[in-house]
Amino acid sequence: MIRKILLGTAIATLLLGSLAAHQKNQVTLNLEPSQANPRNSEGSFATLRSGRILFCYTQFYGGHHDNSPARIAEIHSDDQGRTWSQSRVIVDNTGYQNVMSVSLLRLASGKLAMFYLINRSGWLSELPYIKLSGDEGETWSEPKLITAAPGMFVLNNDRVIQTASGRLIVPLAFHRSSGTADERASWDSRGIVLWYLSDDEGATWREAATWWALPVNPTESGLQEPGVVQLADGSLFSWARTDQGSQYGFHSEDGGETWSAPQATELQSPNSPASIKRLPNSSALLAIYNDHSGRFPFPALRRTPLVAAVSSDNGKTWPLRKLIEDDSDGWYCYTAVHFVDDAFLLAYCAGYPGHNLDRLRIRRIALSWLQDQAP
Repeated sequence: MIRKILLGTAIATLLLGSLAAHQKNQVTLNLEPSQANPRNSEGSFATLRSGRILFCYTQFYGGHHDNSPARIAEIHSDDQGRTWSQSRVIVDNTGYQNVMSVSLLRLASGKLAMFYLINRSGWLSELPYIKLSGDEGETWSEPKLITAAPGMFVLNNDRVIQTASGRLIVPLAFHRSSGTADERASWDSRGIVLWYLSDDEGATWREAATWWALPVNPTESGLQEPGVVQLADGSLFSWARTDQGSQYGFHSEDGGETWSAPQATELQSPNSPASIKRLPNSSALLAIYNDHSGRFPFPALRRTPLVAAVSSDNGKTWPLRKLIEDDSDGWYCYTAVHFVDDAFLLAYCAGYPGHNLDRLRIRRIALSWLQDQAP
């Protein structure tokens, strides 16, 4: 009898622990592909003055490929990301190939900024734009070009930052054209990284003095889909995905004017983007990426598992790592991170075979979950 009681207590404890862990890390939305919208993918969050959480994302309506017709849609949450509204279109595709890849940012002036890409042709012209809102997203200004230079400039979702000095930094990957026909064969997959800067909240823009190509041969990726974060000491850290088995990093000590040469980081991953942000009221960094270090099982080249990692030394090492998704057939990427009270919202493509980028998933994860010991 005593053994049965002890066994029952142990099972109950395990169940309670599992329930507590689930409550700390919950999926709050799956936007599944449909006939009308065959792909719902990458997006970005913002908190309105009312407390409402706004989430904007790419809603495809004419196919599920990167160059299929798409527009920007929004949903919102009034309970800190636990439930979500129906979607509505806020930036339509008016005669372009598509409109996609949104970043939202609360500016120091109080305005909301929205950054996104307009793809004018399938493989030769993709340019970043900015819109501003002074009424919490009810209305938006006309779109303004960040760079008018011709070519394909890739700005990932949830990437733009404003530094403590007020400078806006847009990290871009530029892909040159090797031909004139609007087809994949004209597109050079080997990206170079550059940064655009604005000191007047997007009224004018200029390119940073430094740009970098990947100093490695052979490579098919070059440096792709960069991001940037300001560290606690005011310096900047930027990173880009590569096909070299890890994210490559850059540093700037002068507000993004110049950048150090790219070097491999400890974030071992496939050729897949990562997200990095500072934890609230902390100097520690939070990274969300596909960990291929071997700490967790992984299939070669696939964008799985999805892992949260924490660094306390400005990204040099990432000793704390927690598993978020581990389906070996899954495809997890194009993440967005947003902090709310004692939790963070995580949005990402949660694909499956044949639909790698088509499903959008949002989780609400307690910050304390990052420190919980694995069962």
